[in-house]
Amino acid sequence: QTTELSLKSVSEERKRDTLQSWKNERRASQLIKVLGEKHNWSVSDYEKITTELRSVFGTLYASLEACAISSEAVTNAGFNEKWVPDLVQIATENIVPPFVEIRGQFEIQVTGAAGIQVISDALNAAEGFSDDSKEVKVECFYDGAPHYRVDITAPDYKMAESTWNKIEKEVAKIIKAGEGSSSLNRV
Repeated sequence: QTTELSLKSVSEERKRDTLQSWKNERRASQLIKVLGEKHNWSVSDYEKITTELRSVFGTLYASLEACAISSEAVTNAGFNEKWVPDLVQIATENIVPPFVEIRGQFEIQVTGAAGIQVISDALNAAEGFSDDSKEVKVECFYDGAPHYRVDITAPDYKMAESTWNKIEKEVAKIIKAGEGSSSLNRV
């Protein structure tokens, strides 16, 4: 079976992506100008700051996306100026992040010799809810017994919450079968 690829459709898709990138960058530039007006930036201040943001994040829009995802993204990248909190506010009010993150913490206790294996099986089952086709990523981390952190990254909150609920049920089932107890709390 052969598959034909239309050059026209590739070109149309590329055009759409390029146009969307241009629109995103233009919008980001306007939002940063608003920030500059609020902080009385000169033209050279604006150029210096936007150049620095682009050098760290690739594009202005990417810097705003990073802020919308994590309020510490710009600070972690080395920006500590007084305008940073206002940049984060502008980003969170105006930019829809490409994905969302939710975090929880399991408290798991299993007595007996098989305890470590039961906990390992439960956390592996939780990470098994990762789904590349749906862009869902689940990661579990040891935070010191009996605490285990669960980070879920998904394209939207609905999918993240759905994954969260599935993980909670599956882990509880595995831990209960292993004669243990567990609770999951959002962090």
